[in-house]
Amino acid sequence: MGPGRLALWLPARFGRPYEVLAESEAASEVVFSGDGILLTPSEGTVSLEVTGEIFTDCRVDPRRSVWEHAKLSGVDFRATGNEPGWHLEIRSDQETDSGKRIRFVYDYGERDAVLHAPAPVSDPDLRRTEYRGENGELTIVVLIVGEACTDTMRGEPFESTVTVEFQRRSYHGCGRALH
Repeated sequence: MGPGRLALWLPARFGRPYEVLAESEAASEVVFSGDGILLTPSEGTVSLEVTGEIFTDCRVDPRRSVWEHAKLSGVDFRATGNEPGWHLEIRSDQETDSGKRIRFVYDYGERDAVLHAPAPVSDPDLRRTEYRGENGELTIVVLIVGEACTDTMRGEPFESTVTVEFQRRSYHGCGRALH
């Protein structure tokens, strides 16, 4: 989100899972509001009012927020790995109207590459899908295997093991489908 705006994911029972709130000032404190929602930040927690229902001591979950934002932005599959830190997102390629677009952010977020990938090669019996992407001189190979995986730093469980081959280096991590 940009300055002065905040993205908020609500539980399904509200019938509107994603809202963007605008920053404003109320009684000399910063608040975010929009469409019957009022969010008031306060030293690590927030108070939230949704159509008259009040919630206090709410906490921000940055790890979950990244995944929800990717999903709502149209990412089909997201993976992440450690040492060095990296993440990868695969989505439909809107520019070419065919295949997928792979965005690979690596070296702890310092570098990134966006590559076009034609249709993947899948083997349902082995639960494997392979993408080969290219962009000029750059080539990436992403292998997604339907085997349980656990993040090596956080212990978070994932549904797939992911290997990325990029610029003569191998990156290993975990991922999940978002749609």
